[in-house]
Amino acid sequence: MCTVVKRVVVFAPHPDDETLGCGGSVAEKLIEGYEVFVVFMTDGRHALEGFVGSNGPTPSEVKTIRRAEAINATRILGVQENNLFFLDFEDKKLYESECAVRERVVGILKELSPAAVFFPQEREYNVDHRVTNSILRETLGTLDPRPIEYSYIIAWSFPFYPLQHIMTENMFDRVVSGFPKRTLVEVDILRTFSLKEDAIEQYRSQTTRMFSGQKRPVLKHSFLRRFLKSKERFFIN
Repeated sequence: MCTVVKRVVVFAPHPDDETLGCGGSVAEKLIEGYEVFVVFMTDGRHALEGFVGSNGPTPSEVKTIRRAEAINATRILGVQENNLFFLDFEDKKLYESECAVRERVVGILKELSPAAVFFPQEREYNVDHRVTNSILRETLGTLDPRPIEYSYIIAWSFPFYPLQHIMTENMFDRVVSGFPKRTLVEVDILRTFSLKEDAIEQYRSQTTRMFSGQKRPVLKHSFLRRFLKSKERFFIN
């Protein structure tokens, strides 16, 4: 008898979003027997702008660094390198290529027919995240059967971001759950938490002062702490 392996596809606007947003859940799905694929929408080349001076790496060099980090991080989570898609659209300019991006996304989803899809929620601060969400929601609505949709949270846009700092976690959850009109769920990742920690550490270009003259990491420690918990949170359809 032929065994059917269910597939999961993770869409990451930039290298590191897949690990921060759902790294533990990726590892959990693999343990449960799913085949996991990760699609990196942009190349992340502009991530260090404003953090390093003229002696820092070029955008092309940053692109190479971040691809290597992504391969290492997802390997730790258990994803095979052959299951990675690097679409290589320019960082911060995904909106300029929406038609081409949508075409690639449609092709991947039709080829893989996933049981579940992970992608960023619609009220993200970063424009590449919002474009990714828009394209996925539009595309997933045409699929039959439609996969389960897990929308992960990286960084809220205004006015949610300041509210997050003045409300209790439970109160904030009740507020934001009303806007996307979806259920907010928590996934226990205790058994894969150490894998997620190790995977995050692979993104040294984002989490450390990796280059000469760099004043601080791209991602502050206070920001990273939000993702270093034994549960991951998603809006689901």
